[in-house]
Amino acid sequence: MFICRLKFLQDWIDEGPPIVFWISGFYFTQSFLTGVLQNYSRHNRIPIDQVHFEFTITSMEAECEQEPSFGVYCKGLFLEGARWNREIMELDESYPKILFDTIPIIWFKPALIADFNPPPSYFCPIYKTSERKGVLATTGHSSNFVMYITLRSDVPQKHWINRGVASLTQLDD
Repeated sequence: MFICRLKFLQDWIDEGPPIVFWISGFYFTQSFLTGVLQNYSRHNRIPIDQVHFEFTITSMEAECEQEPSFGVYCKGLFLEGARWNREIMELDESYPKILFDTIPIIWFKPALIADFNPPPSYFCPIYKTSERKGVLATTGHSSNFVMYITLRSDVPQKHWINRGVASLTQLDD
């Protein structure tokens, strides 16, 4: 993992920003995501406290040819307790004996909080590790919890909460 992080960062230095960011490659993921929101709010002259992310799970699995018009594409998240159904493009039950599912590339789209009207979704927590606990750092951020993403689902949130569904930036092995 460490060598992969170094390669990801070195490629960014040598070749410029990637079209798809490997979210698992960041040590302090929250600072990268805050930077994306800051760029958007500055460009659009909107106060940053009025902006948040909306999420679109794409059909692209690993790479894409063109960067998004705004925001960022990210890859490298794993679902635990559920899977992403690529046919109906929503959260679904895990297959038997399959513990984790890779989420396709996600478009992290900055948007106005006031305009937020999500479709039926599960607010899925992202953790850096499967431990699902962390300590509060001096920055005010958890050392393990990153943020919530919305994953389209016609099933009530309670269903996925009872299954312990979460997203991870890395697996234990």
